Amino acid sequence: MDLEKQPQQPLTPAVPPPAEVLNGDDIRASDADRDRIADILREAMAEGRLTADEHAERVDLVYRAKTVGELQPLVRDLPAASGSTAQSPGPRPYSYGPETPEGPADNLVAVFSSSVRKGRWRVGGRTNAFALFGSVEIDLTEALFGQRFTVINATAIFGSVEIRVPENISLRGNGTGVFGGFEVKSLESADPEAPVVVVNGYAVFGSVEAKPKRGKFVADLQRRLRKHLGH
Repeated sequence: MDLEKQPQQPLTPAVPPPAEVLNGDDIRASDADRDRIADILREAMAEGRLTADEHAERVDLVYRAKTVGELQPLVRDLPAASGSTAQSPGPRPYSYGPETPEGPADNLVAVFSSSVRKGRWRVGGRTNAFALFGSVEIDLTEALFGQRFTVINATAIFGSVEIRVPENISLRGNGTGVFGGFEVKSLESADPEAPVVVVNGYAVFGSVEAKPKRGKFVADLQRRLRKHLGH
C-alpha cells in the first residue's frame, strides 16, 4: 500500500541559551588595561609609595592577570587608581611621538665588555642594565621620551653603570652599594609634566652613577626635532 507523502517540515533552528551578563570584573583584560595599571605602579614607585620589591611583585601579577577584576586589587591602595584605569592618559607635552605600548624591557649587558646606548633613541618604560667586569653607559640627553616615567634597573658587579640625563627632568634613585658605590644625584624639575627617570639597583665591588649632563635640556631637543620635521 502506497503511503501518502507528507510535505517535509522545515527544521527549526536551535536557539542558543541567553548569554550570561558578565560582571565588569569578569571581563578579559586587554593589553591596554595592563599597561595602564603598570603606569600607575611605576608612578607610585617613583613617588616612594612602593618599594622596588613591591613594584616588581605587582608588575609581575599585572602581566599574569586574565581579567579586569584581577588588576583592580593591585592599585586599590594607590591614589592614582581612581579614574586612571578607566581613561587613557592625555597627550604629554614632552612626548615626541605617539604613545607606544609598554613592551619587553630593553636590556643592556656588558660581561668583560662594554655596552653603550646614546644618541636619538626612544626610551622604553623599563631598561635593565647589567655590568659584570664591564661597563654600561646610558645617555638620555638626546633620547625621545614616549612616556613620562622611565625605570632603569642597574646592576654592577665588578663593573660600572653610568647614566646621564638632561638637566631639566626629574631624577630619582633607590639602591645599595656593597663594597662599591651607588650614587644618584636627585633632581626635581620645575615642570610637573617633565619626564621622570627612576634608577634602582645595586653595586657589588662596582659603581652605579646617575646624574645630569650639564648644558643638556629636553626642551632644546624638542625644538630641534620639530624644526627637523618641519613643524
